[in-house]
Amino acid sequence: MNDALDEGRRVLFEGAQGVMLDIDQGTYPFVTSSNPVAGGVTIGSGVGPTKIQHVVGVSKAYTTRVGDGPFPTELHDEIGDQIREVGREYGTTTGRPRRVGWFDSVVVRHARRVSGITDLSLNSIDVLTGIEKLKICVAYKLNGEITEEFPASLNELAKCEPVYEEKCQDGQRILQV
Repeated sequence: MNDALDEGRRVLFEGAQGVMLDIDQGTYPFVTSSNPVAGGVTIGSGVGPTKIQHVVGVSKAYTTRVGDGPFPTELHDEIGDQIREVGREYGTTTGRPRRVGWFDSVVVRHARRVSGITDLSLNSIDVLTGIEKLKICVAYKLNGEITEEFPASLNELAKCEPVYEEKCQDGQRILQV
C-alpha cells in the first residue's frame, strides 16, 4: 500500500463501527477493543499518518447505539420504534434491537475533531420520511449551561440534556434531498 501511495495511486481504507466506540476516544467502558477513529487505519495498515489526505466521516441521519452507555438523544417512543423498524436497526448477529435517537451534531463534531474528518457523508435520510417534526441536537445542556463541546467525562455525558432545533417536513420532500 505504501508503494501504491508513493506512486501517486489512490488507496481507500474503510473502517468499521463508530468513534464513540473507540477505546481511547469513545465512551469508555462502553467501547470496543480497537480504534475505529481514522487514526486506527495507520495502525492496521502500516501506512504513516502523513499519507492520509482525506477522511470521509460517515453518519446516519439519526443516531444508533448498541449496548449500554449514555445516549442523550435516545428516543423511547413511537418515533424511535418507527426509525428502528424502517432503518432495520437490529444487531446483525443477535437480532437485538439497537437503541435509536435523533441526529446528534455534538457527537459528529467530536468525531470530526478526533478523526480529522474532511468530508461528511450523511446516509439513511430516507428512513426519516413520514416523520413530521425532525429534531437535530445542536448542543447539550449541562448543569444549566449550554455547550456545543462533547463532555470530558462519562458522568458529565450522563447528565447532559439535548438542545434541539426542530425541522418540519411534508413527508415526501425528504426523498428529494
